[in-house]
Amino acid sequence: MHIQSKHLQEVKKPLFSASQKKKVKIGVISLIIIIGVISLIAFFVLNVRTLPPTTMQGHAEINPPSHIMKEPMKLVVYKHMLEHADGKGRGGIIINYNCEDFICEDGLIGKLEEFVVKYPEHVYVAPFQNMDARIVLTKLNQQKILEQYDETIIDDFVR
Repeated sequence: MHIQSKHLQEVKKPLFSASQKKKVKIGVISLIIIIGVISLIAFFVLNVRTLPPTTMQGHAEINPPSHIMKEPMKLVVYKHMLEHADGKGRGGIIINYNCEDFICEDGLIGKLEEFVVKYPEHVYVAPFQNMDARIVLTKLNQQKILEQYDETIIDDFVR
């Protein structure tokens, strides 16, 4: 008896019961899944690419400093140009290019800038960051995506 009672005292109770261990495992797995989903969403949101807008919703009555831009236009200005070029007259047409994320042919920007000079009243050229394409022609409610410079297609879009 004495030996049995001595050994019974040495038996320790587990820290967690089997049901508690199961709940902890489910909680840890759930937490890992939630963190993974949030990480994936954050990755896609931060790396989202878009095309330039085709509507004037949210525009401001501000004109860009030039028809040939070396820096991207602010979106509120961009949208205003779609409404009416230089704040008056017919809607503007914007030739967007993305040579940061795409390999552009030699002289592409120069060709686009030369093209804009042919239509000084309502055509603009500007880089557009995080764009899904190399060249996008934009006017109110319309877009045309180009993989390479094609003056005929651009000219048809402008007319």
